[in-house]
Amino acid sequence: MENRKIIHIDMDAFYASIEQRDHPEYRGKPLAVGRAEKRGVVAAASYEARRYGVRSAMSSMKAKQLCPDLIFASSHMEHYKTVSEQIHEIFREYTDVIEPLALDEAFLDVTENKKGISLAVDIARAIKKEIKEKLGLIASAGVSYNKFLAKIASDYKKPDGLYTIHPDRAPAFIAKLPIEAFWGIGKVTARKMHSLGIHTGADLKKCTLTFLTRNFGKAGSLYHDFANGIDPRIVCPERIRKSVGCESTFENDLTNYIAVIIELYHVATELIHRLEKSNFKGHTLTLKIKFHDFTQKTRSASVAHELFTLKEILPLAKKLLKDLELTQFRIRLIGLSVSNPYEEIADTSPLQLKFDFD
Repeated sequence: MENRKIIHIDMDAFYASIEQRDHPEYRGKPLAVGRAEKRGVVAAASYEARRYGVRSAMSSMKAKQLCPDLIFASSHMEHYKTVSEQIHEIFREYTDVIEPLALDEAFLDVTENKKGISLAVDIARAIKKEIKEKLGLIASAGVSYNKFLAKIASDYKKPDGLYTIHPDRAPAFIAKLPIEAFWGIGKVTARKMHSLGIHTGADLKKCTLTFLTRNFGKAGSLYHDFANGIDPRIVCPERIRKSVGCESTFENDLTNYIAVIIELYHVATELIHRLEKSNFKGHTLTLKIKFHDFTQKTRSASVAHELFTLKEILPLAKKLLKDLELTQFRIRLIGLSVSNPYEEIADTSPLQLKFDFD
């Protein structure tokens, strides 16, 4: 496959930066977007807060312990969506081949761009400049010949970064990468790789495809490609919604089964509302339970018919809860999601269970 000109744009501390832009009193100060109360969670953290170790998904209590002067700002998601669309308007000045990954990041294929600019790095530089001048926000950009390397490049010089990985420099760059920096390799997979003696890109490249697929399943093939600088995935402008979900974090831990059932009903009701709003139906229901110590368990069930009503979803959610065989009832969060909208269930049995542990 021919080399493409791919840019990955990643907004720096997006939610927190918008709040700091809109509220001068927050500028230059450690800021967290989220709820400050006991059961709150940090949704985003400014770079001033990150210097203290504050990170997204961290409990607000821990964040305050790390940074006693931390300021909390309420989330304004609709506003963030509006700003994201303004950023995409800038993208569309250069290309229509845009694949959003989230409100704050996207891939752009600029191989054939609207302004006829030959170098992708010049386009990335121009986009960063427009975002700063028009919206008062900072973006980091990575440029390379495929999505994997463009994504890594955008993280390489954050914040306000711009980095290019040329095809001729890619092998040496990948070889030095710690395995944790590879796209798609989280903490659990990284630990397993370490146990197998894989610590860097160079170590990964030495592994055969057979070895990687034996130890990591289908993902092994992707890791093998990444280690060799290969990523055939194209930038896809049309993204199909794959799931709809919701979750609830409780002010106080749930400590008995009846309380869990009551809250499960409320979460299921909210899920139905979101399914109706997004006109989404799927075949797989996933239940997530997070405990007081932030450990969690999930269960998934796939059925032959589409899931979109409370009559179908609530009994299945209760079955998944029962299958968890909970031995403790200090539960801080319950989540439900529906996914798998189009897959044909090959097994004709009424229920197929897939177990997941985090």
